[in-house]
Amino acid sequence: MTETRIDYSLGEYQSAVNGALEKMRKDNIIARIRAKDYTVWKPAPDEITNRLGWLDAPAETLKKMDDIHAAIDPLTQGSISDVVLLGMGGSSLAAEVFNNIFGSKTGYPQLHIVDTTDPVFISTVTKRLNLEKTIFLVSSKSGTTLEIISLFKYFYNLVLRNSGNGAGRRFVFITDEGSPLIKIAKNISAHHTFLNNPDIGGRYSALSLPGIVPAAMIGVDVVKLLQRAIDAKLSDSGASLGAALGTLAQMGRDKLTFIMPSGWQSFGDWLEQLIAESTGKEGKGILPILNEPLTDSAAYGRDRVFVVFQNKEAVISSPIESLVKAGHPVIKVEINDDYDLGAQMFIWEIATAVAAHFLNINPFDQPDVETTKKYTRVMITEHKEKKNMIDAKPALTFAQGDIFGKISGATLGEVFKNFLKRAVVDNYISLQIYLSPSGEIDTAVGHLREAISKKLALPVTFGYGPRYLHSTGQLHKGDSGKGLFIQFTQDNAMDVDIPDDPGKAESSLTFGALKAAQATGDWRALQDKGRRIIRIHFRENPIAGFKNLAEIL
Repeated sequence: MTETRIDYSLGEYQSAVNGALEKMRKDNIIARIRAKDYTVWKPAPDEITNRLGWLDAPAETLKKMDDIHAAIDPLTQGSISDVVLLGMGGSSLAAEVFNNIFGSKTGYPQLHIVDTTDPVFISTVTKRLNLEKTIFLVSSKSGTTLEIISLFKYFYNLVLRNSGNGAGRRFVFITDEGSPLIKIAKNISAHHTFLNNPDIGGRYSALSLPGIVPAAMIGVDVVKLLQRAIDAKLSDSGASLGAALGTLAQMGRDKLTFIMPSGWQSFGDWLEQLIAESTGKEGKGILPILNEPLTDSAAYGRDRVFVVFQNKEAVISSPIESLVKAGHPVIKVEINDDYDLGAQMFIWEIATAVAAHFLNINPFDQPDVETTKKYTRVMITEHKEKKNMIDAKPALTFAQGDIFGKISGATLGEVFKNFLKRAVVDNYISLQIYLSPSGEIDTAVGHLREAISKKLALPVTFGYGPRYLHSTGQLHKGDSGKGLFIQFTQDNAMDVDIPDDPGKAESSLTFGALKAAQATGDWRALQDKGRRIIRIHFRENPIAGFKNLAEIL
């Protein structure tokens, strides 16, 4: 059994956390969670009793390994060069972490994640594939996720044109019992359909089929990974961590800042969804902060908690020591090797559930996600009926684009600076990027993020849309309104049709239009919640636009 070590430097908060740990022991919380007692969180069982299957997921998945290998081994023994995973949020994030940390073993296919509706990205992936040597993994718990269904129809028609009636053999499905994907898979004679435990929610599914099947397909030793998770279940590390996080959040320390070794950066993306979507509701929430460069300890407000992941042999750096000396809570998590990922996933699932207990919220629902979906459907209907996307008129037009929302100022610079002045202590800034993902955009957004953070001394998060809708989107609308939101959109350089039905050429919607509908849908949902939001739309050269905004500050 590999030991998991977590050390705490909590300063003035230590007494409060000790009290929480004692209360947790007195109320028998750990045993009640293991017994799947819904009253740990709420007096009614709704959306709790049918969401606790993750507690048994590592052991259950381990028992299925023979069946998993029987289905995928014929695909991974040299004839297949690429696997394309079509998924969003919990259906893709764990697979992405496994891929980024372990990579493909020699002789196994390369894994590509498509978790966007951006037409440029989709077209780029398409051009790189040899369809004769590619398998498509369609992963959706409900089987109704709009983005995944749209991507499936597009890629199925692409393979059908290339391979003819045998196209279905290029597809593997992961979904729940009762999902409409089961019928679709049967209709196209898919290679295989994996049925996951329906009592496991998407963001808690990493150690079940949505995470483990793609990991096995690229040669990860998933048995070792699952065994580490099973070992972690026997310890109380996750519960103690959750008690600390929940108590600190109650005391205003609700900005959870992760410091990762370079090889584990993508684990932060998985943690971000787990924590934000589970805790951001009922006017509460723990906000994960990722990939933020460390600065002077005095620059941080009294709303921060720092979690430092470090390799077993690493020495604590001076900047971390200065955070402790300055009175910021610091939690140090020791990593033995990359297979500790299995243990850490289970520990953080438990920790999130326990933190939610102390916050008196249900960590398994997502009550504010449906609002964005509702508005997105309205926008799509308008587009199909009128062949255009009706949206608000810009509040201001500048040389490279337009600004939407309630603004103050006559120029881009004035509007931008005046909007940021609306931030107060314990707020955060969220950059919502509805642009084509690229390394250049990442760099440009990073520079702008750093400029805003230095100017305001506040945390700045960012996420690509629509991906963030399945991650931090719940917290944006469910917390106490601490966020200021800046959407960035652009004219599409090209577009791609979405087939109305698999195997048919007719199309009444494009990926570009779907992406625009999702941006506007979330805009309207945030407005419904009274959130502070503007949109900056670039008609050309968004990278130069980001540089200009950073220079303005």
